[in-house]
Amino acid sequence: MNQNLRKAYDLAIEKALQLMQAGDYDEAHFHLERAHVLGQRFVVPHVRSHWLMLRVEIARRAPGAALGQAVRIYLGALGSAVGVVPVGNTGGSDVSMFARMPVPGPVRLLIEGEEGR
Repeated sequence: MNQNLRKAYDLAIEKALQLMQAGDYDEAHFHLERAHVLGQRFVVPHVRSHWLMLRVEIARRAPGAALGQAVRIYLGALGSAVGVVPVGNTGGSDVSMFARMPVPGPVRLLIEGEEGR
């Protein structure tokens, strides 16, 4: 992961953790989705974003969504390890784990910067 992509990922995770601490789980989830898009091609960042989403879903008392995140932890690690991830997928339990999604411009530039290495 290049330095710019790592910095953006770390900032999204840091913001999500702050919001989780404050009990603002909806806003935390938003930042975790961004982190997911940024880090999904790398095993540890990918799994970490799903782990934190799992914690959010448990805090929200959403057992179905929490189960969806538990499955995504395993499948996400496998997908990243073999290089098969649905680009742009936000990683939430409310979307198919196989759906490709549009990547916002600034995020796309960060990801493309990684690909150009």
